[in-house]
Amino acid sequence: MKKFVLIIFALILTTAATGAQGGHEYAPVQEKTVNYKSWTLYDLASNKPVALRSLMQGKKLVMVLYFAPWCPNWRNEAPVAASLYEKYKSQGFEIVGVIFGPAGAPYPVVSESESRDDREKTPHFGYRQLTGDTRKWGSPWNIFLEPAKCSSGDVLTEKAWIVNG
Repeated sequence: MKKFVLIIFALILTTAATGAQGGHEYAPVQEKTVNYKSWTLYDLASNKPVALRSLMQGKKLVMVLYFAPWCPNWRNEAPVAASLYEKYKSQGFEIVGVIFGPAGAPYPVVSESESRDDREKTPHFGYRQLTGDTRKWGSPWNIFLEPAKCSSGDVLTEKAWIVNG
């Protein structure tokens, strides 16, 4: 399990180092204290509520990927995320996208807010502030969860590996 997680992190870092596109620089993977909470949001495909815990069941590593489809940084990360998902989903890797806007990813996508006025009111904004991400929109922002290590309470994990952009 730990080896699998380390391999995924190594691949992300390798992609970041070699995959800069059009001058885009990928942010490092860092362990941060975030007190990341469980949530239930609406699936964009079915418009039904879906709990993060249900998406984590049976998985070894879950990447919660906050993004905006119109964001240039997201356009750089989208093919990287899709490639990692396709390559490692059979080994217990899951990606859950959290956006506001139209869907199109090959993994589950839920909507946290559809209002630009709510930007500073979302949990995503709070987590970014806790991890030192000072960008206006914070897209993309990734947090990696190891379901086997998550607690059963409201807070899934105190510390997690994150990528600020």
